[in-house]
Amino acid sequence: MTSRTGTAGTTDEALGYEQARDELIEVVRRLETGGTTLEESLALWERGEELAKVCRRWLDGARARLDAALAEEEQEEGEGGSAAGNG
Repeated sequence: MTSRTGTAGTTDEALGYEQARDELIEVVRRLETGGTTLEESLALWERGEELAKVCRRWLDGARARLDAALAEEEQEEGEGGSAAGNG
């Protein structure tokens, strides 16, 4: 019964990190405030889980990009410094 669309009708796949994070904060706030039925609370929890997955995908992707950039930089430094180190 998990919704695949956000509050603005945006699919989870199209949500940016900040959008997903902000919506997740709102979901948590609503759950902490209480005053919802069990069914509403379950729906909010499920939505929160989906939003957390979106955030995790964005962060994992950012980490992979940073790791690749650092590896490339190290490789370029190693190629530039290997001739001087083999003397």
